[in-house]
Amino acid sequence: MTSRYQGIKRLAVLAWAASALVAGTAGAEELKVGVEIPLTGSLARVGSGMQEGINVAAEVFNKTNGKHKVKLVTIDDESAPAKAIAAVEKLAGDGVLAVTGGYGSNNIAPAADAAAKAGLVYVTSGGVDDNLVSSGRKNFFRINNVAGYQKAMVGLLDDMNARSVSIVYSTKEATAALAKDLEKAWAAKGLKVTAHAFDPAISDFKPIINKIKLQDKPEVIAMIGYENDYVGILRATRVLKPAVKAMVGVWSLATPKMAADFPDLVPNVYGTALLPYPAQFTTADGKLFDETYRRLYNKEPDYLGQFGYVQSMLLFEAIARAADKGTLKKGGVAEEMRKTDRETLIGRVQFGSNGDNLNFTHNMGQHQGNKVAIVWPKAAATGKMNYPAVPW
Repeated sequence: MTSRYQGIKRLAVLAWAASALVAGTAGAEELKVGVEIPLTGSLARVGSGMQEGINVAAEVFNKTNGKHKVKLVTIDDESAPAKAIAAVEKLAGDGVLAVTGGYGSNNIAPAADAAAKAGLVYVTSGGVDDNLVSSGRKNFFRINNVAGYQKAMVGLLDDMNARSVSIVYSTKEATAALAKDLEKAWAAKGLKVTAHAFDPAISDFKPIINKIKLQDKPEVIAMIGYENDYVGILRATRVLKPAVKAMVGVWSLATPKMAADFPDLVPNVYGTALLPYPAQFTTADGKLFDETYRRLYNKEPDYLGQFGYVQSMLLFEAIARAADKGTLKKGGVAEEMRKTDRETLIGRVQFGSNGDNLNFTHNMGQHQGNKVAIVWPKAAATGKMNYPAVPW
């Protein structure tokens, strides 16, 4: 009799706990978060990749937080600075608590200024221009920076024992800054370095590549630009076939999207990549991200989604903490972001007083067959680099 009573009591307790959980979730406080991101225009591909990660972060947060729920309000900035400003101003008018997203430093800078004017935190992984964190933006945060990309590019060429490199770079602020830093770093290591700037509007790279082929004669061509730039440069090199040993780039290059869309251009090409493809996750957070991403999008996650996830999850957590402390309208979101210190899918994240991630480092991946292998640093490698090797 006692055993039966205890069993009924346990069931009653479980039923009460379940109903309380449902009630708590149903009554969760809704936190409105703005997403300003390029979904059309020249940066649409990378913007869409970041947006997928942002959506995954919202899905995971809403299922695991229990007390709070985020509601995303998304506006396409059309890859244009003026539209980015207008998007942030519209989001501020809609009452969002903070803004995540942004791609391209030229777009992010004015958008972040608009957010600051509205008293909103702005977090991104889409801009590495150091002016973003050296101009006194108190509510600006980013999880990656140019130093992490520079370290990866320099380390890769060290492992190649390369003696000469030609840099082809866009004159946009972030790309030009990285190119100048790389030029100094490689020259300091004794490499012969030549640099060729190009206007972002050009599409025919054959004159530059022909000059590199006939005059520079480097072992490596380093591409500092964006997706459309890589496509143009790689097409020109396939036609002219300079006698180089490697084609190396940075962001938005060593991705499954590039492999799927340009299978003839990317074999053996290197680019920054936190993840190999197919992706591999070992942590509980990583596995949850992976499972949710695949369920929502029915495909492999890539690093753009990973960045979008991390920046947004950190923001959602900061907003929730500020809500718990009653400081949402008192600068609490920025204060909680500055207190952030935790392991994430991209490693440990801490924000300095200027909003920059103090711990960011990157990996280098290489397109190998239908996969992307991490080939630098050796500690993170999932494959051996193919070198010398080019796409033609």
